[in-house]
Amino acid sequence: MGSSNGQRLGITEPISLAGPTDDDLMRTRKLEKYLRDVNLYESQEEAVSREEVLGRLDQIVKIWVKKISRAKGLNDQLLQEANAKIFTFGSYRLGVHGPGADIDTLCVGPRHATREEDFFGELHQMLTEMPEVTELHPVPDAHVPVMKFKFSGVSIDLLYARLSLWVIPEDLDISQDSILQNADEQTVRSLNGCRVTDQILRLVPKIQNFRTTLRCMRFWAKRRGVYSNVAGFLGGINWALLVARICQLYPNAVPSMLVSRFFRVYTQWRWPNPVLLCAIEEGSLGLQVWDPRRNPKDKYHLMPIITPAYPCMNSSYNVSTSTLRIMMDEFQRGHEICEAMEKNEADVDWDTLFEPFTFFEAYKNYLRIDISAENADDLRNWKGWVESRLRQLTLKIERHTYNMLQCHPHPGDFSDKSKPLYCSYFMGLQRKQGVPVGEGEQFDIRLTVKEFKQAVSMYTLRKPGMQISVAHVTRRNLPNFVFPGGVRPSRPSKGTWDSRRALERKVSSHTKPGADDGRKRKQTDDNVDTHLRNAKCHATMPSSSGEFREGSPIVSTISSSSINLQFEHMDANELVGSNREKVENNLTDSIRDSRNSVEVSSHNGKVDGPMIGDPRNKGLSFNSSNSKDAEKLAIEKIMSGPYVADQAFPLELDQLEDDLELKNQAKDFAGSTQNNSLGSCAVNIAAEATLTSMNGGSSSSALSPNGGLGELEVLSADLITSIGAFKVSTFL
Repeated sequence: MGSSNGQRLGITEPISLAGPTDDDLMRTRKLEKYLRDVNLYESQEEAVSREEVLGRLDQIVKIWVKKISRAKGLNDQLLQEANAKIFTFGSYRLGVHGPGADIDTLCVGPRHATREEDFFGELHQMLTEMPEVTELHPVPDAHVPVMKFKFSGVSIDLLYARLSLWVIPEDLDISQDSILQNADEQTVRSLNGCRVTDQILRLVPKIQNFRTTLRCMRFWAKRRGVYSNVAGFLGGINWALLVARICQLYPNAVPSMLVSRFFRVYTQWRWPNPVLLCAIEEGSLGLQVWDPRRNPKDKYHLMPIITPAYPCMNSSYNVSTSTLRIMMDEFQRGHEICEAMEKNEADVDWDTLFEPFTFFEAYKNYLRIDISAENADDLRNWKGWVESRLRQLTLKIERHTYNMLQCHPHPGDFSDKSKPLYCSYFMGLQRKQGVPVGEGEQFDIRLTVKEFKQAVSMYTLRKPGMQISVAHVTRRNLPNFVFPGGVRPSRPSKGTWDSRRALERKVSSHTKPGADDGRKRKQTDDNVDTHLRNAKCHATMPSSSGEFREGSPIVSTISSSSINLQFEHMDANELVGSNREKVENNLTDSIRDSRNSVEVSSHNGKVDGPMIGDPRNKGLSFNSSNSKDAEKLAIEKIMSGPYVADQAFPLELDQLEDDLELKNQAKDFAGSTQNNSLGSCAVNIAAEATLTSMNGGSSSSALSPNGGLGELEVLSADLITSIGAFKVSTFL
């Protein structure tokens, strides 16, 4: 009943204590079968193999710690008691890993076993000499130092935590805050993964239901292209925390119900209200916890999902305005599909929910980032650094165009088989919906690309052959290697949920006047822009515009063949989408109602009023309007907090945050391959982007990052090409 050992789980009362109906149980069985059919569960043989590898790894670190204890001259008693211990965390510890997934592991050692000399020195040497260990790659200077390798074919990520204890007991409980006493920063960060994972499992009412639901949501996020922390979406720990909160709010629900409630709750969630599994504890060790009242950087987080273990922190700080909007759209889509399934609509099932998002049909314009290197090791290191900077490119485009040019980063990379040491990244580009385009209006993002170039250039271990280029491509000019099997589809996808909804909207646009829709979207966008200006929190709160993408190939009227884009007048009717309208309204309500607040519950407050699903109303149906209204009210109450944080901070602080993050990441990557020699090549940006005017390429005013007017350089006639509705040019 939403409790563990008689205690309530979560910072509020559950929304509903209702259990499943026969239909819910049937849908759950179908869901579990679907997950098995798509091969999300490992075989028994692979499970046994993983257990054997972990056991062997635990033996190795015990031998290692005794070896270094003897070398350091410890007395006989300490030598006899010398011990190290292996813990697991992440998807493996949560029990949601699939075939071939890596195992996140943590080695906990005593105070005399150092990280630099002993872990990355002696233990690394021991692993090198073992034939079953392959692809050994130490990263000692990463933000969280790690040793990556394969052990008997099983991928391992091994972290190290050096405790202040002389002896590591075999029954060590790392969930106790005292374990962090006198620990260095790397140890605190390394311990955090295990502590958070274990705390999640303690805070969910029914672990098996949680695991099935999380496995489902992870698969859904990957299929819909919103599973990637580095790209500005959500990673494994973020999805685990979101699912765990739904389990707390619906403790007696089965997986099919939890999936439906997941979309129902987070479609209504008013970000940046934080998602919390438990109260944020200050702790007694003086470690910084997430608190927007005290920490200026915390005020700019758009989608706070707070970890439950001390020190509590935001696990989703990478989320941007664009990626939040994309995820809200996906939540809305998931909610509509689950509603249709609960109504037993024809042609709607779990297959519909998991339809992959057709990224390369969704936009007409894309930004392509190509990188290359001279060997595989250099490419791996170069990719890691460039990927860490791509999020900054998205943020800067948003900021420098005042959220008028919206970006959708693809979470993965693509490789051309004909170029083995080469890979590409893509971002969908689209103008903000519902904003009239004036004659000669333009967006100049050359400075944005130059700043991106400077950020990438800070990689101090760049070597000859590490190259990067940026170019604009239209949908028709996308390379074949981005499509499955390297074959470009002859026609857009048909028969999917997204294509059917696009067709319905197209039909609707011919039967309803579009001018009012355009004015409504414009008014909504203006409200958000005014709010952002008043809060002095530029490019940090979500824009209300729902226009960011569709599952339909027809998304906008923009057309181009080069990296410099001129946006001409667009028919707002072509950008109308009922799905996006709903997301737009939700985001607008979020900003208006929350008053640009980040609300944190510092105590286990109860939700006032009657609770849905009271045991006396066990048969209460969520399909009734009264029940849904009550549930919506309950969700609103959950987002209430005892205090509101002021977010009216100057714009310069946001820029400072980016600069500090850039310096920290540059430092992290600087030593990640310290065995490599330094290179002297400069980063080569082969093309820089500009949105130019229709005046034949002569200089004209453009939006510059500082909000003033900058001048476009004069373009030579041979670099200007007229394509479709606007002109393009390339700067080499």
